[in-house]
Amino acid sequence: MGGDYAPALAMMTVQVGFAGLNIVSKLAMDSGMSPFVMITYRNIVATVFLAPLAFLLERKTIMELKGKTLFQLFLCSIFGATLNQILYFVGLKYSSPTIACALSNMLPAITFVMAVPFRMETVRIKTVSGQAKVWGTVLCVGGSMLMTFYKGSLIKLWGPHIHWRYASTSAAATSASTGGSHHMVLGAVLVIASCFAWAIWFIIQAKMCRSFASPYTSSTLLCFMAGMQCLVISFAVERKWSVWVLGWDIRLVAVLYIGVVGSGLAFALMSWCIQRRGPLFVSMFSPLLLVIVAILGWGILDEKLFLGSAVGSALIVGGLYLVLWGKGREMEMDANAVVPMVPDEFISSTGLPVFFSPTEEH
Repeated sequence: MGGDYAPALAMMTVQVGFAGLNIVSKLAMDSGMSPFVMITYRNIVATVFLAPLAFLLERKTIMELKGKTLFQLFLCSIFGATLNQILYFVGLKYSSPTIACALSNMLPAITFVMAVPFRMETVRIKTVSGQAKVWGTVLCVGGSMLMTFYKGSLIKLWGPHIHWRYASTSAAATSASTGGSHHMVLGAVLVIASCFAWAIWFIIQAKMCRSFASPYTSSTLLCFMAGMQCLVISFAVERKWSVWVLGWDIRLVAVLYIGVVGSGLAFALMSWCIQRRGPLFVSMFSPLLLVIVAILGWGILDEKLFLGSAVGSALIVGGLYLVLWGKGREMEMDANAVVPMVPDEFISSTGLPVFFSPTEEH
């Protein structure tokens, strides 16, 4: 993969894959599948899928693994896979794909806030770009709170012609068994919590890529560790062997899809993009997911759109693009700045000079 557009194309591919993940996994959970069991299968399938690729493409890099890298991978597996996936999928079970994806748009703002203390992002509050990032973050948080705690009136849309009857039946059964708005609020809070775990993974992954730039190997080890962690948690939560049975139905489709596409390809591509463009760049593409899932949710799941969700989504997307605009303006200013030559000895002994941005490529 090469060229300036390759990271953008890779992240667009990831978002399309995630859109299918939200729909398929929601249908599987509506059919009665445990989210803990599904996440365990997801990471096991992803490990099996990625291991041959890592061996063929990066078999020499396995010798470069050190104790520090393994510890960073362990932290990545906890925050980027285990915690993030458990919080998100349980939240998705009690909410809807559109709401879960809309709240996931908080990710860039959360990533920005968490990256500042680690000097991976700068505020520059006295500049227009810095103010745009701050106000964008405020809008994202406000939009997420509105979606979580305000429902509003129903926005009437024409009925979709591609509606899937199976989805309607399973969704109706789940809605009757889980309850109403109380569970919707719980689901929204869990999705927001998953964004914090996801942002922590971005930051740890960005640091690890500086010393171990092997996305397939790191993703394989990450999924393997997460699979073992989820297996322990699942056995503690789900005591019946029957919940692990997969038939020729939506559960098997969900496990294979989210394992290969949702974890295998997604983790590898995101790790590669973080290495190339930094953690904030990867989180910039979440609005694309919201648009795709909103269309699929309306067409396949017959989701209803309420005023609070619509206004909250608009605020989140608007805030996100303020953050992106500020980041783009900041990168333009840094690119136009005159960078003096610095001896290699100075850089290697004390780290990056103050006029370097840690998330940029040099």
